[in-house]
Amino acid sequence: MANSSCVTEFFLLGFSSLGELQLVLFVVFLCLYLIILSGNITIISVICLDHSLHTPMYFFLCVLSTSEIFYTIAILPKMLINLLSVFRTLSFVSCASQMYFFLGFAVTNCLLLGVMGYDRYAAICQPLHYPILMSWRVCGQLTSTCIVSGFLISLLGTTLVFSLPFCGSNKVNHYFCDISPVIHLAYAGSYINELVIFICGVLALIVPLIFICISYGFIVSTIFKIPSVEGKRKAFSTCASHLIVVIVHYGCASFVYLRPSAKHINTSGKDRLVTVTYTIITPLLNPVVYSLRNKDVQLAIRKMIVKKGFSIKTL
Repeated sequence: MANSSCVTEFFLLGFSSLGELQLVLFVVFLCLYLIILSGNITIISVICLDHSLHTPMYFFLCVLSTSEIFYTIAILPKMLINLLSVFRTLSFVSCASQMYFFLGFAVTNCLLLGVMGYDRYAAICQPLHYPILMSWRVCGQLTSTCIVSGFLISLLGTTLVFSLPFCGSNKVNHYFCDISPVIHLAYAGSYINELVIFICGVLALIVPLIFICISYGFIVSTIFKIPSVEGKRKAFSTCASHLIVVIVHYGCASFVYLRPSAKHINTSGKDRLVTVTYTIITPLLNPVVYSLRNKDVQLAIRKMIVKKGFSIKTL
C-alpha cells in the first residue's frame, strides 16, 4: 500500500484550532480515560470473581468491557499525546493500523450489543429453553463470531481506504485516523470503494440494530402479558441498561458512518463532537450504567470491597 501513495505520513489536526483550551481538554480527557479504564476493569474483575455473575448476560458484558478497553486504547493515548505536542504525525502504516484496530473493536461492540439483545430475548421470551439457547458453547460461538466478523469488516474497510492514492494534503481534520477524514484526502476517490465502505457500515450498524429492535419487539410483547406489576418492572429493568448503551452508541455512530459519500462530508467540528461521544462517552457509559442500574453488580462490588477490607484488617 505504501508504494502506491505519495504520502508517507499524516498530520492529525485534532483540536489545534482551540489553542490554549487544548490543555483543559487534555485534563478532561485524561480523567475520562482513567475512569473508563478503571470502570471497565472493575466490571471485568467483579464478574470474574463473583460466581453468582457467571451467567451469559454478564459473560457478554465482560467481553464488551474488554473490547471497550482496547477500543479506547487504539485512540485515546495518541490523542492525549497530541494535545500536548506540536508534532502530531502518524506514519502511513500507523494510521492504517489505528483505523484497523479502532474499526475492528467498534464493529465487534456493535455485534456484541446485538447478541446481548438476543440474550435478553431468550431470557424473557423463552425462559424454559434459555439454558439450551444460551449454553456456554453457544455463548463462546457467538462471541467468536462477533470478534472475527468485526475484524474482517475492519480489514475490508481499511484496505479499501488505503488502496486509494494519497498525493495531496496529508492533514487529517480529525483527532485520529477515521474513515471519513482520511478518504477526504484521497487524490482520486473511488465510487466503488466508498460504496463498499457504506455497505460495511450498514452491515455493522443497521443489521444488528434491526435485530435488536425485533428482539425488543418480542420482549415488550411478552412483558405486557406478565400479570404482576412487579414482574413487569423487573423485566424492564434487566433491559434498561442495555437499551441506554444501544441508543447512544448506534445513534452517534450512524450519524457519522451512514452517509452516502464520505468524500463530500464536512469533517469539521460537528463530526468531531459526535465522534467524541461514541469514542469516549459510550465506553464511559457502559460501566457507569451497568454498575449504577444493576443491583447484582452493585452487590458483587460491595462484597468484593468488604472482602478486600477484611483481608487488609487480617494482615
